[in-house]
Amino acid sequence: ESRATVAPDKEINIQWYIPPMAKELNDTETKVLLLYAYNISPIRISDISSTSMFSGHLWIPLAGIISLREKLSDLKEQIELSMQASKSFSTPGPTSFHEQNETLKIIPSFKPKRSDAKVHLDGKIEEIAKRCLSEVKALLSVDPALSSPLTEIPFDVTLQSITNLKDMFDLANGCIISDGSLFNWIISLLH
Repeated sequence: ESRATVAPDKEINIQWYIPPMAKELNDTETKVLLLYAYNISPIRISDISSTSMFSGHLWIPLAGIISLREKLSDLKEQIELSMQASKSFSTPGPTSFHEQNETLKIIPSFKPKRSDAKVHLDGKIEEIAKRCLSEVKALLSVDPALSSPLTEIPFDVTLQSITNLKDMFDLANGCIISDGSLFNWIISLLH
């Protein structure tokens, strides 16, 4: 079956629409429309009346999205640099040919994919992440003024989760985010 007819996992699909006349008469700020649909259990298109499918939309200020996307790009870059630094400090090279062969046999079976490995954040990067995620929360809130800043990061930070979050605010492409702690957090914001 194709992806168009079945969703085997929980996932959210994000799309953006920029209408030609995005300004309301009494509003001076340009807004774009976030369209989303998600399922909380596997579904088939034949089960269109499923109670596990949801959809909705939000009007979000364009300037906020552009600013947030730049900050998420910076955060992703900081995480990549941190991962490279920790990798270069924590992985001494094998000392002999025999040890090199043993390393090649052992590491692939135990080492998670780089993008799926949970990232240890230093204090500076953690604060940047909290500010970015607080902005995400405010943008997705019905009343951004009531959205309080985050005191802790609400999902497992991996390179993939930050990439997915950055892609979520890509106005040209949108994205699909599958089941996981990032998915759960985004769904909690949209309820």
